[in-house]
Amino acid sequence: MAEAVERLQQRVEELERELAQERRRRALGGGDGGGGRARIEKMSPEVVDSNPYSRLMALKRMGIVSDYEKIRTFAVAIVGVGGVGSVTAEMLTRCGIGKLLLFDYDKVELANMNRLFFQPHQAGLSKVQAAEHTLRNINPDVLFEVHNYNITTVENFQHFMDRISNGGLEEGKSVDLVLSCVDNFEARMTINTCAPPLVVAANIDEKTLKREGVCAASLPTTMGVVAGILVQNVLKFLLNFGTVSFYLGYNAMQDFFPTMSMKPNPQCDDRNCRKQQEEYKKKVAALPRQEVVQEEEEIIHEDNEWGIELVSEVSEEELKNSSGLVPDLPEGITVAYTIPKKQEDSVPELTVEDSGESLEDLMAKMKNM
Repeated sequence: MAEAVERLQQRVEELERELAQERRRRALGGGDGGGGRARIEKMSPEVVDSNPYSRLMALKRMGIVSDYEKIRTFAVAIVGVGGVGSVTAEMLTRCGIGKLLLFDYDKVELANMNRLFFQPHQAGLSKVQAAEHTLRNINPDVLFEVHNYNITTVENFQHFMDRISNGGLEEGKSVDLVLSCVDNFEARMTINTCAPPLVVAANIDEKTLKREGVCAASLPTTMGVVAGILVQNVLKFLLNFGTVSFYLGYNAMQDFFPTMSMKPNPQCDDRNCRKQQEEYKKKVAALPRQEVVQEEEEIIHEDNEWGIELVSEVSEEELKNSSGLVPDLPEGITVAYTIPKKQEDSVPELTVEDSGESLEDLMAKMKNM
């Protein structure tokens, strides 16, 4: 029995080595990656049915993106290959991203078939393994690196940080973007430690939101919308077009998309978060500054034939006195309004002298005042 187990372990190690060699061979261009076409060395704008990038390169002709080929120079890490993460990975693969790093430790189940990506025959496979196989078939030009482990454990955390810092398109350089597609607070805090994306979460244990025997409800429509919004902002950020949303929510019940600008909290309790903020400020300060020439706007109707002027009826002092105190808030947050200062009610005093008049006469005088 012991010998059989040992032989089986040796065979597993051999297969793992063969798999690693095949992955390296494909990464270097020694195969078509399992897809139905050979690798394409250079994106072409040629409008033919056989060009998988023709519709993407059309963004240059439309003047939306100046250099779409630049997409191949970026490496993106996706943490969590579930309902949102898997669709995000597929969209970026179809867009021709340079490299994708996938992190997840879960397996594909038939209960996951409410999602847009996984298929029934992949049940039992690890999510990253199933995703890599499908994505390679879609676009063999993309490099893939998959890790089947839990990033929140002590034994895996250091390796996760190392791959974020050194797993870029060129080995030894960091990835360009980390996408948090996880559903638990522990994983979000782990991601925030090594490469802080903007994470918004309530200060509660999210496990308390799940009850025993009750699964979390989810629709493929919701996951598709969220993944689409995420990838759209990823492309805008990487290719420098449009406006990147700092925060964009989605209320599916009312089709409501709240948006707001949010900045990191300089008083964050997480020391690593504050450290990353300081490093980011130094990085931005080191960038060459572009001088912005502001043209003076022409004042319309300063002088007009009717001699009309707009004069404020409220002075600056009156406006200041009508506003309340503004609390000390972190950078980037302002109040929508303030509560005016309480002023002493000015009630006119009525002095009644002893004039010998009756109370009825005084009341009559007050009515006539």
